[in-house]
Amino acid sequence: MKPNIIFFFSDQQRWDTCGCYGQPLNITPNLDQLAREGVKFEHAFTPQPVCGPCRALFQTGKYPTEINCFRNNLMLPAEVKTLGEYMEKDAGYETAYIGKWHLASTGELEQKPIIDHTITAIPLEYRGGYTGFWRTSDVLEFTSHGYDGYVFDENNNRIDFKGYRADCINDFALEYLDQYEGKKPFFMTISFIEPHHQNDHNHYEGPEGSKEKYADFCLPEDLKALGGNAAEEYPDYLGQCASLDENLGRLIHKLKEKGLYENTVIIYASDHGSHFKTRNTDTHKNGYDDYKRSCHDGCLRVPLVISGGPFKGGKTVEELVSTASLPKTFLALAGVDVGEKMIGEYLLDVVEKKDTDRPNEVFAQISESRVGRCIRTPEFTYSVYAPGIHGGVAGAADHYADDFLYDMRVDPHQLNNVVADPAYAEVKKELREHLLNWIEKAEGAHPVITD
Repeated sequence: MKPNIIFFFSDQQRWDTCGCYGQPLNITPNLDQLAREGVKFEHAFTPQPVCGPCRALFQTGKYPTEINCFRNNLMLPAEVKTLGEYMEKDAGYETAYIGKWHLASTGELEQKPIIDHTITAIPLEYRGGYTGFWRTSDVLEFTSHGYDGYVFDENNNRIDFKGYRADCINDFALEYLDQYEGKKPFFMTISFIEPHHQNDHNHYEGPEGSKEKYADFCLPEDLKALGGNAAEEYPDYLGQCASLDENLGRLIHKLKEKGLYENTVIIYASDHGSHFKTRNTDTHKNGYDDYKRSCHDGCLRVPLVISGGPFKGGKTVEELVSTASLPKTFLALAGVDVGEKMIGEYLLDVVEKKDTDRPNEVFAQISESRVGRCIRTPEFTYSVYAPGIHGGVAGAADHYADDFLYDMRVDPHQLNNVVADPAYAEVKKELREHLLNWIEKAEGAHPVITD
């Protein structure tokens, strides 16, 4: 029988919140155990550090610029075959989707959407091909806070919940497993909003007592050096991450109780990280000040652990990988080879080192704060931006200019921008060519990059 597949999906979670990535506080014992059983990708990066665009990629296997989902408030196009459709129609899976969707409302940023399901039920035609179990809100931070809220089911009924939000969202996943009859394998996505900040409160809302419980936190070196609001917010952020792990443990317990664990692959990842208002403040875009939307590891590097099926043995993959490969990997696990219809690679091939010629680098598109593009290699981070174009109104540009260059060998926390340093001219030239190749491959475009 084909394996069951669970995508356990957090929002705005840095890789270094997890014990298996070096977090000194013991807050992720269940994920750490999965890493010991399965495969940990040490250097995993998002292809788009904004919620909506990254989710659009996860549901289509296409770059956000290709499907006009390059920023938030742009819904999935109806004509693109989605992951949900592949899973149900091609792979023969039943599906369950739980939590945050963020792909069913459209309009301008910071304005009321034209098509607005942010706080109402999402019609079937806007669910990305998922026809099964559904406990979802389009913009979960609009229908809930750290405690209490509501989602909608597959029949458009409002389902209210009381308690800590991550626990309640996970309860819906347990509900699905309790009613699962085993006639088909299942593909379940649990899309948490934790540890994302609560927008209307401008605060990371951990479980009550988080500030006291995690008072002995140690800030990552980038946040320690740059400030932002991490010193105040980090304990609650860690509390949210710990809650996610507790719920992962509850989910694993239920799978074992139901006799499903041995035939289930669990994928743990996040859409992007958080740099806690330490970047995007003194650059080229109207004093923009937020948590992501930049080339820095704080928001690009994410946890990625896959355990179950062929992903086993407690392995660590050191090569750089992009979470753009997740849709293709889900489908490969389900027995569907989509070939060039989706971007990325089957991540098991990376584990097994089948392609010795694969480039050990990743590419990301940046929007909203700017129109930007970046490349990350083991040694360097190089990023460009489009002068005079705000990333909320355009997805691409014909002309880019240098923005950031970091030498990760001597500056692993990306504190010293050497983009204008003559000593790095040759390095920059080579990275620029690599970046242009990525842009051509991803977007079919041939822009100019200048100093």
